[in-house]
Amino acid sequence: MWYSLSLVEIVSTFMVLFAVIDIIGAIPIILDMKAKGHVIEAEKVSIISLGILFAFLILGEKLLNIFGVDIASFAIAGSFVLFVLAMEMVLGIEIFKSQNVQGASIVPIAFPLVAGAGSITTLLSLKAEYQDINIAIAVLINIGIVYLVLKLTQRIERLFGPTGVMLLRKTFGIILLAISIRLFMSNIATSLAILFPNIFAH
Repeated sequence: MWYSLSLVEIVSTFMVLFAVIDIIGAIPIILDMKAKGHVIEAEKVSIISLGILFAFLILGEKLLNIFGVDIASFAIAGSFVLFVLAMEMVLGIEIFKSQNVQGASIVPIAFPLVAGAGSITTLLSLKAEYQDINIAIAVLINIGIVYLVLKLTQRIERLFGPTGVMLLRKTFGIILLAISIRLFMSNIATSLAILFPNIFAH
């Protein structure tokens, strides 16, 4: 369903995706790549990332059906991914993202830094909770922010400083941790009812 606009859903989805994409936290990686001579084209990164995310937003559920996986179960799996990402951000450890970066605009910035496993899993998980149109708008806003950050990377780093970037990362990590728990709790009952219909019939 692509109808029924909701500001609450747009804001909630935006916050989740913003925390997962973590483009602010990726500023040191982007600066390091630029220092090594890599050319990062903000327009190319934005278009490719948007295409990947929209493809999974539109076709993701059909792909899940092929493998016999329902949205609620995928949302629970996604909540675990979000939990690990949140712990990575809060504790300052590294699990998903490698600092050994090679490539340019498409790899690794567009994929997997922006439209990677975390953001794709999150996108499909959010479909269990929110309307597609609200998710689509949140994706567009996030890609707009990605574009601005890539254009203004050095200015943003000077504005926030290393401590400010670290503080933002940890703050959004805590928010993401809370969201992952809520996502798990809101979908576990649905999945249990599907797995054990006799027990949860009444």
